[in-house]
Amino acid sequence: MAERAGLTTLIESTEEGLIEPPTLHPEIDHNLCIGCTNCVAACPEQGSHSVLGMIKKKAHLIGPTNCIGHGACKAVCPVDAITLVFGTARRGIDIPLVNPDFETNVPGIFIAGELGGMGLIRNAVEQGKQAIQSIKKLVSKSHSNSLDVVIIGAGPAGFAASLAATDSGIRYSTVEQEELGGTVAHFPRRKMVMTQPAELPIVGKMRFKEVQKEALIDFWRNVEAKTGIEINYGESVQTIDASPNGGYRVKTNKQTYDTRSVLLAIGRRGTPRKLEVPGEELDKVVYRVIDATQYANQHVLVVGGGDSALEAATTIAAESGTTVTLSYRSGSFSRAKPKNRDLVQQMSEDGLLRVIFGSNVKSISDSHVEVDIEGVTESILNDAVVVSAGGILPSGFLRAIGINVETKWGTQ
Repeated sequence: MAERAGLTTLIESTEEGLIEPPTLHPEIDHNLCIGCTNCVAACPEQGSHSVLGMIKKKAHLIGPTNCIGHGACKAVCPVDAITLVFGTARRGIDIPLVNPDFETNVPGIFIAGELGGMGLIRNAVEQGKQAIQSIKKLVSKSHSNSLDVVIIGAGPAGFAASLAATDSGIRYSTVEQEELGGTVAHFPRRKMVMTQPAELPIVGKMRFKEVQKEALIDFWRNVEAKTGIEINYGESVQTIDASPNGGYRVKTNKQTYDTRSVLLAIGRRGTPRKLEVPGEELDKVVYRVIDATQYANQHVLVVGGGDSALEAATTIAAESGTTVTLSYRSGSFSRAKPKNRDLVQQMSEDGLLRVIFGSNVKSISDSHVEVDIEGVTESILNDAVVVSAGGILPSGFLRAIGINVETKWGTQ
């Protein structure tokens, strides 16, 4: 019965085009797999959605788009049949090259969290802690820099790294160009943030399993206040150059730091990906939604097919009097979580949201948008456009420092 269900799910996923994992995911060597089902049982997402299943007594990734990169499956495999990889043969993912200690090819510069491909809060927190342990070993020998490490970014990885640095007694400064939380702070209001229990230095476990964005940020702010860690907000990095003292000189818009090492804990979003169409420069076009209430009683177009696009569309559609259209160039939301796909489908069936697959925005004007739908242009009444088409990895910034970036096509 279980094997029949697994095969059925895999066939349905393939037919619906839901075959591209959005992040880190397992690749299973069926020559090694012994069919113990440990991986199926260990997957934290398995209860509500099918991710792994058994087919012909071998484990298979039957719901690729449901996998969100926990990596629990690999940890319980007794024969090392599972490898965690980024990207697939069809869709590559750009990842900065780092070694197991989170150090890049540039000695003394480390990367942790989302920039390195780890989007889950639990994973980012763990990487931030581990990177500081590697940095502590590096700076154990005396050096003439005023700091041991400059931590860039105060999202989950940077925040955990700051706590770990405080706990370890190493000299550090943390700079954040915006506000505490990094990418999390940019989520829409009241967005539910999925987390697995994570251990923060000094304060212990975050026991949240599902919590709204605001509650999580408030928790972090309380930790910040109680521990006395210092984060320099409103400070953006301009350059990172070699220091005469043998480490690095980090120049920001406010000051300059001499440091033995640097930890990059910034997000992957970088510069928002634009549509590059006439009218995109209008003030009504934005690239993220913080407060959906501002769109009440408006005609809104949301562009994109990932989680941020679906979340923007559904939160805006829930506001009074809104008319929301969700435009996506592909034929299915293969990169979005099942929870978001289900909500979009339900709101579409209820007449609260219009979904247009196979569509591309051609132009934007003050009162309308022109959308090409499989070769036919439609003019749609419009007051606001939300572009949630992802971001461009800050590859230029990384390469200016000398960090190698590789496109992963289903590789580690």
